[in-house]
Amino acid sequence: MTFDYFMYKGIRFTVQFHSEEILRFIENEFHVLDDDIYNVTYHKSGTHWMGEILNLIKHRGDPTECNTVPVLRRTAWYEANTSISNVENLESPRIITSHVPLHIFTKTAFQSKAKVIYTMRNPKDIFVSLIYFNRMLKCYKETKFQDFLEDFLHGNVLYGSWFDHVKGWMQMAGNENFFYITYEELKQDLRGSVMRICKFLGKELNDEEIDSVVKHSSFDAMKENKMSNGILFPEELLDNTKGSLIRKGICGDWKNHFTVAQSEFFDQVYQEKMKDVNVKFPWEESEK
Repeated sequence: MTFDYFMYKGIRFTVQFHSEEILRFIENEFHVLDDDIYNVTYHKSGTHWMGEILNLIKHRGDPTECNTVPVLRRTAWYEANTSISNVENLESPRIITSHVPLHIFTKTAFQSKAKVIYTMRNPKDIFVSLIYFNRMLKCYKETKFQDFLEDFLHGNVLYGSWFDHVKGWMQMAGNENFFYITYEELKQDLRGSVMRICKFLGKELNDEEIDSVVKHSSFDAMKENKMSNGILFPEELLDNTKGSLIRKGICGDWKNHFTVAQSEFFDQVYQEKMKDVNVKFPWEESEK
């Protein structure tokens, strides 16, 4: 699937949602606050899920805001033309969402006390999720599965290469203000993951509050919550008659879409691109 792109520092962005002016601003001039929380992902890696978790932690498990305020007003995708203006209106601590690679992220962020949470996911599942999500976007132009697969593996897609994105951000591992987690870990042990995130953020929630975070950030709760499930996204952005923002919420759905040959091709590229990465990811174990 293709969009109308422009290039900024080697990365593809859409003319519909981004501009060089805004990208330069967030990279070089955006004012980072010490209590900011940045929800960073390569798109379709659990961005909305993590955002819901962070909002619930911020409010000590109280779901009132999640149930009454649309998600696009609770956070801001700060590289997006239509969302950067929302940042100033966010209640402290601000939860700011981004899909940009590290080399475009605000340069002063790691000179502050701001926290960055980076969520990763099996790239095969990301690819499948992108196919369904792109069909909902009003500005997409559909291409064949195999063509899109090759574009994805070579980084010729929105936000560039998944491999470069992950390798870039994982350079920050070990920084006291950087925390990484995977979609698969969230699925396997949501409560334990919430507790780890709370510890990183310095938030001490009691058992009842943690239980509430887990309950209200579950797949079923988010899918039923019209403030979180994308149904209120602007019609000019998302066509909800063609799918759902919160679709399946599972790990391994790629197996229902890839042929054996396509999976093997993907694995070959993955092994070559990730050979120098010393982190073992959950999906690597599950595919052995």
